[in-house]
Parts: sequence; C-alpha cells; structure tokens
Amino acid sequence: MSNDIIFYDATKLAELIRKRELSPVEVMQAHLDRIAAVDPKLNAIVAVADGALAAARAAEAALMSGAELGPLHGVPFTAKDSIDTAGVLTQRGSPIFRGRIPDADATSVARLRNAGAILLAKTNLPEFSYSTETDNLLSGRSNNPWNLDRTPGGSSGGESAAIAAGLSPFGLGSDLAISIRGPAAQTGIIGLKATHGRIPMTGVWSRAPRRYWHVGPMARSVRDIALAYSLLAGPDGADGYSTSPLSFDAGVGAAPDRPLRVGWLVEPGFGPIDPEVAATVQAAAEALHGAGVIVEPVRIPALERDNSLEVFKRVHVMEMKPAFREATAGHEDQMFRISRDMLATPDTPMADFLDAEQATDRLRDGFAEYFQRYDALLCPVLPIPAHAHGLSEIVINGQSVSALQVMAATVPFNVTGLPALSIRFGTSRDGLPIGVQLVSKWFAESTILHLAALLEAASPVRDLRPNI
Repeated sequence: MSNDIIFYDATKLAELIRKRELSPVEVMQAHLDRIAAVDPKLNAIVAVADGALAAARAAEAALMSGAELGPLHGVPFTAKDSIDTAGVLTQRGSPIFRGRIPDADATSVARLRNAGAILLAKTNLPEFSYSTETDNLLSGRSNNPWNLDRTPGGSSGGESAAIAAGLSPFGLGSDLAISIRGPAAQTGIIGLKATHGRIPMTGVWSRAPRRYWHVGPMARSVRDIALAYSLLAGPDGADGYSTSPLSFDAGVGAAPDRPLRVGWLVEPGFGPIDPEVAATVQAAAEALHGAGVIVEPVRIPALERDNSLEVFKRVHVMEMKPAFREATAGHEDQMFRISRDMLATPDTPMADFLDAEQATDRLRDGFAEYFQRYDALLCPVLPIPAHAHGLSEIVINGQSVSALQVMAATVPFNVTGLPALSIRFGTSRDGLPIGVQLVSKWFAESTILHLAALLEAASPVRDLRPNI
C-alpha cells in the first residue's frame, strides 16, 4: 500500500483522505519512509520540515472532528529551497545562508498551507537558483531518478527529482529561463510557468531580474497542476507584477465553443534539436489532431529574427549582478563557481543592452501576432533529453554547442512572459523522458491546461515510475 501511496497524485490523496480511506499521518509517513530509502541516491531533499508529522496528526484530528477541509487537506508538498518557509530552513543553496530560517512563508507556500497541504521538505537547487544543473557547495549535486549519471536539470532540479521518484506528490519551483519546465522534462513530470506575475513571487529569492522570474507548480498529473494553479494565482498586494485576478482568463478553457487551433514548431527559431525530441513533438501534434484540434506546422519570424537566448544573456547579467554582489559581499570564498563566473562576466555595453530591450519588444509583438491566428504553440522543451552531469558543451544532432543551449526553447517565454507548460510525451532510446512544451497567449492558462489534459490522455508513455 505504501508504494501506491507515494505514487498517487495529490488530487487522489486528498480524495482518499476526505473519504477516510487514508489518514494524513499514513500519507506523511509513507513519504518520509520513501525519502529515507531513496534520497541518499538522489540528494533531492535538503531539509525535512520540522513538525511535518505533527502537522499530519493535527490534520487527522481536524478530519475526524468534522472540521471544514481545504481542497488539499493533509496532502504533503515540497518547495524549492529558494522559497521561504516559516520556521523551516531556507538556505538558497549557499553556505552564505547556512542555517537561515525565515519568519514568514512565501505567498505561494502560504496559499498551499491555507488549502490544507502540509510542508514535507525543502528541495535542492543550484546556488541562488542560477544554473541549468542542480549543484552547490552547501548540499551538493542532485541526480536524475531515471539515470543517476544524468542531471535532473536546474534550477528546480531537486524538486523535479523528488516528485518523479515519489518522494513528494507535488511542489513548488521557480523559473528564470528554464527552471521549472526544463527539470520537469528531464525527469518526466509536469511543470507550469504561468503568465508573468500571475503567481506572486513574494518570499522567493532571488528576484532580479524581476521581469523574468516566475514561481509555479510541479506535479505528476495535469489535474494536480490545474488545482495548484487555481490556488496559487492572483495578486497578494505585495508583488507589483501580480495584478490580474484569477477570475480573468483569456483562454478558451476546458470546453471551447470552437476547435482549438495549434501551431507546432521544432525548427527554426530554437537552434538544433535532437531527432528523438523532434519526433516526440510531431507525435504530440498528431495526438492533438486525433483529439479534434486543428494542428498545423508553423514558423514564427520573430523567433528567427531575434535570438531569445542572446537577448536574455545581454539583459539578465546586468540586472542580476547588483543582487549577487550584495548577497556575497564579504563571503566571496563561499561562492560556487557558477556565481563567480556570472560576476566575472563583462558588463553588457549600454548600446547592446538597449538593443536587447528592443528585441524583447519585437519578440512580444511577434507572439502577439502569432496568437491572433492560433490558440497555442506546441514545441520542444529541451533540445535533448537529460544529459550527463557537469558538461560545458553538449552535442545536439551532431553539432557541439554550449550547454546553455538547453534553454533555447524555454527562455523565449520568460523574455516575453508568456505561459508555458512542460509535459512528458516520449522516451529516448536510453530510457529517458522526453517532454513537449505548450504555450498560449498571456493569461490563457486554461488553454494549455486543456491541451495538456488531451496529451496526457493520449500519451504513449505508460511507465511513469523510475526504477530506483
């Protein structure tokens, strides 16, 4: 039974708890046992929450007393260690913040707790959430549960590994350029980066550059992502980018009154793509067509004109450096190599910075034009499946490129603030998950959630449990 518990999704766990077929204590203990058994191989968990079992006992008492229950009553969740959790270690992947315990929850954590969910643990990340791999001087490297020699991605790599391996049913990650969707694809789970500002970033660090950062849910089912999103979204009165009420939705939702129109794209615009990834995107396009969606191959001129990854590089380094300098001042000997390299990167000349700002506007305009004709875009999440640890270069379709190229198909939607979702739809010849990415126009999360549910139902993947 415990093996079933750890792979039930959060929605089912909540249902079984409400029916008193499972107790919150039983659910919590099953996940704590799983962490003890498996995490020594993964190194996904950096701190188990003090009082997790006590909170489960309190949830069980509330259940037995007939108290009003939230939609996630008694269900454990995890959170990336850049997200503040009151009374629980939040060390940001750095010895500089060793022992740091916040006084207050991040808005996202508070909203899940208010829905009855119980914080189980904090998950590993690269120092300051600033890498496509999860490694740091404080807690070390996380591994992919599908192959321990491969990365689970970054920067929410500990979170993705924990959920994929059954250490947690669902949780919270953050996303600057790739950091929810990439790890989700590398470990075979689902991750949502909603429209920029849709979910408040209050209590999540670092915030610079604020215009690119997102916080969002990661889980093993689309219905869990949809439920968590419904609880997390909406302004909190503290994040100035979070202004749109949840009730506003620009999408067609789960019951459109017309066929959805989806464009699918592999190349050009994202750089080289592995043939297995390309084939998986095409298979997803065919599955959507089979579900009654109008699906067409497309090109997006704005993606071909301006390289989103180069735009991102020219802007974000200039905006992140002050925050990193402030955080590390006097502790330079405790910095991980990624942070040192970033601070050593030459400043972007002002003319190039302004050109990147203009390129951002051109990209936004190009997508605005695209979404006049299509409801969504289907494209790769990553150019390759999960790669080996510690690479500075990767080979894609016979071409050697910088390892940063893994962000090429995700960063356009941080630069523009568009909502994007990663969902598994294939498996590589090496047995690694392959994901596809769904993108909709701003504030149209219901559209990609609906399309993701169609892909989930049609998925050829049946083995969703890594053998670890």
